[in-house]
Parts: sequence; structure tokens; C-alpha cells
Amino acid sequence: MGVIKVENIRIYAYHGCLKEETTIGSDYRVDLSVSACLNKSSTTDNLDDTVDYVLLNKIVVEEMGVPAKLLEVVAKRIISKVFNSCLSVTSASVSVSKINPPIGGDVEKVTVELSESR
Repeated sequence: MGVIKVENIRIYAYHGCLKEETTIGSDYRVDLSVSACLNKSSTTDNLDDTVDYVLLNKIVVEEMGVPAKLLEVVAKRIISKVFNSCLSVTSASVSVSKINPPIGGDVEKVTVELSESR
């Protein structure tokens, strides 16, 4: 087993319950970690034998581009698409952070983290 992480993916997106959030948008940070058997790829040096982190990044960017009220929904969509696109992935964990959320206080970020296994 092994872990592949794509960390600190920075995206501007339009998620939130407030009208301003879906109109103006905000900065987000996404971290994705997946587990898969990496034994074969660690000896073959072949991209076809591993989980392509370029694809993982593409999944995050695509799903972050679809507005949602809740970060939980976005995180769930990311995990579901990873499982559908990468059959060798056995578990995935994603955290979606909204930077400087409009919650009436001095808060750096709010984060939702989801993990699933199959």
C-alpha cells in the first residue's frame, strides 16, 4: 500500500449559502490524499501502473468549478469522482478550505474534511 497526496491546490470558486459568495467567489485550498497499491509502479516506473496525480488535480479543479452551498457536497463529489476514475484507489481523504470566510470574525479559514474507503 502507498499514499499519493496532492496538497495545497489553490482555486478561486463560488461556493456558499450567501448570494455574495456565489456571485463574488472566494479563495479555496484543497488537499487530497489517496491510498492505493503502489508495488507495481514502484518497480516498473510506468505511469499506467499508478494513480496519476495530474488526474487527481484535474478532478479537484473540475469539481470545485461546480458551485455548491456546502463544502461537504464538494468534498463528497471529489471523492466519488476519484473512486470512479481511479479503480486502484482504496481510500481517499479530502479537505476543502474556504480562505477568509465571511463569518463576521477574524478567521483564516474553515475546513471540511471527508474520508472514505471502498
